[in-house]
Formats: sequence, C-alpha cells, structure tokens
Amino acid sequence: MLKARGIRAEQELAIINEEYGFLDRTKKQADFLEYFHDKTKVKYQKWEIVYKHFKDFCNGRCLIKDVTIGLCNDFRTYILKIRVKQSDKFISLNSAAGYWSTFRALLKLAHKEGWLRENINDHLDRIDWEEPKINYLEIEEVKRLAATPCKVDVLKRASLFACMIGLRISDILQLRWENIELSPDGGYCMRIRTQKTKTQATLPLSDEALSYCGEQGRGMVFKGLSRAHTREPFKK
Repeated sequence: MLKARGIRAEQELAIINEEYGFLDRTKKQADFLEYFHDKTKVKYQKWEIVYKHFKDFCNGRCLIKDVTIGLCNDFRTYILKIRVKQSDKFISLNSAAGYWSTFRALLKLAHKEGWLRENINDHLDRIDWEEPKINYLEIEEVKRLAATPCKVDVLKRASLFACMIGLRISDILQLRWENIELSPDGGYCMRIRTQKTKTQATLPLSDEALSYCGEQGRGMVFKGLSRAHTREPFKK
C-alpha cells in the first residue's frame, strides 16, 4: 500500500505539472539522444546524418532537461563549422541550412509530443539558403562522356541514364524494375517516388535510355552500383 501511494503521488504530481505548464521530472531525465534516434527510424536519411552530428556535438550524452536555447544555438554554430572529410573544407551553406532545418523539425516534434514544454524554435534564427549555381552538361559533353571508356560498366550506364532522365543518384540507387512499365502510348515510362522530395513522378523513357538499364529482370535496375563508385571517377 505504501508503494501504491508513492506511485499515486508521483502520477498526481505529473498531472499537476502538465496542467500548470511545468515539465514532469521523469520527462526531464529522459534521454534526448534516444528520442532523436527513434525518430531517425521513421524519417529519411538526412535525419540519421544530423543525429550523428548532434551525438558528436554533445559527446554522446544529452537529456531532455539539457535541451535549451543556448545548447541549440551552440549546435547551430557547430553545424556551420562541419568539415567535409575528403576536402577538409566547411560544408556548403545549403547543407548546413538543411541540417539545421531538420534539427528544428525535431524540436518542433518534441514540443508537440510533450517532451519539451517550450517551443524553442521561436527563439532560434534560421540559416538562410543560397541560390545554388546549377551546372549541366551540353549535348556535346554528354556525347564525349558516352565515348569515354569506363572500367565499371554499371557506373557508365547509370551515369548516362541519369543524364537522359535527370534523376539524382539517390533515386538511381533505389530504382527497381517494378518502377518501369508500359505506358498507354505503347512505349515505356518510369513511376518513382523521389528520395529527396518524397514526391511521385512519372517519367517517359526513350528506347535509348532504356537500353542503358541492361537486360530486364527483377529487383534493382543498376545492380552493384553504390555511392562509392562515383567519388573517385567523378573527382578525376
């Protein structure tokens, strides 16, 4: 009975705290990193990347009670100074803006779900995006690319296919034969959900573009292709 009364007292205190705008003590002691990691499991890849950066930033320990305006602003500064391993240069401003936007989305969700009493986002400045410089290949450059020998056949085929269709590498890596189907006009089309924008798209496929996919089968279209394939050849 004593134990039951103690539990009842804790529950009553939690209810009172919620009613009067205080965060319950048990929630304050909850692991914010664990909460963050759980959200990465149902979100897209960028959440996992931001989680790893935040974990490094806070040295692998952060409770709900530690999440303050000051801590978040310090993480904002940290994001702007993240370096790219290959070049040892700071990440682009747009990458930093994307990471910061993702982290702020997490804070908004934590507030909505009752883990953060205050909506910290109201006190945080944005990282403004830069208008990106869009680089593209001229038709003659694509022809030169097609005529250039490449030891990795799947890399060359996927690259030329991407040039013709305009897909990001994240979409090329996820492309499956089930996404390619006959269109009403008798040709072929591709129905995909893009990885970055999460939007549905239907794209017509020319015979030439389809030829780069290889022999039709099941599963992944460009089997054996990975992001690692693109780094060194494209750098050269």
